[in-house]
Amino acid sequence: MKKTAILLQLFFLSITTFAQDLSLYKKEEFVSQGDTLKYRILYPKNFDASKQYPVILFLHGRGESGNDNQKQLANGGKLFLNDNFRNSNEVITIFPQCSQTSYWANVDIDTVNNKRFFTFVKGGEPTKAMSLVLQFTDQYFKHSYVDPSRIYVGGLSMGGMGTFEILRRKPKTFAAAFAICGGDNVKNVKKYKDVPLWIFHGGLDDVVTPQFSYGIYRERKKLGNDAKFTLYLKANHNSWDSAFAEPELLPWLLSNKK
Repeated sequence: MKKTAILLQLFFLSITTFAQDLSLYKKEEFVSQGDTLKYRILYPKNFDASKQYPVILFLHGRGESGNDNQKQLANGGKLFLNDNFRNSNEVITIFPQCSQTSYWANVDIDTVNNKRFFTFVKGGEPTKAMSLVLQFTDQYFKHSYVDPSRIYVGGLSMGGMGTFEILRRKPKTFAAAFAICGGDNVKNVKKYKDVPLWIFHGGLDDVVTPQFSYGIYRERKKLGNDAKFTLYLKANHNSWDSAFAEPELLPWLLSNKK
């Protein structure tokens, strides 16, 4: 009984610690013409508005869509709370949340026999969610405490698709990017061919085929500006846990400067 009580105590302590950690991300909202983009933002431990900081914009996957301003932190939120990272890097990290009725990327999705098929659009107008992110970042990145030479973006699944989407719409904004199990129309790649890019995918992914990521990698190679590409041969759709565990991911990202 005593052992069970201790285990339960540790379990609830871990839940509390997790919640406390994520609560360090401030809850904010951006409103434009009646539409609202909810987002969470993590400032450096000793934030000083008179200094300049790099900014990482993180785009979540479809499973974290909603309007609770919480779920978007489920995958990736803890990555930027790591004490070693926070003690060594002063970074502003932003997690916007996509609504259930929209999508980060301009992509047509059909479902046949419970299987999703993605057709990525070349060009086209941004979705409502992406439009809000574009407006928000246009405004936020003008703050004097944002280092314009060190703005980054990354995301997973739908957010990986959104990463490619925002790169082609704002190719001069980002110093580097990473995309996990995402995809894009290869005809869009030339618009972000000069942005340092690290692409991740699971070799067994049966939700978003790794062929999408490989196609972008191959196109970048053809355009003469290679991207980094990591394929986890035994991973299915969840390749983000492996990507987040890469010790060089964040050091590589932050080493890039415009």
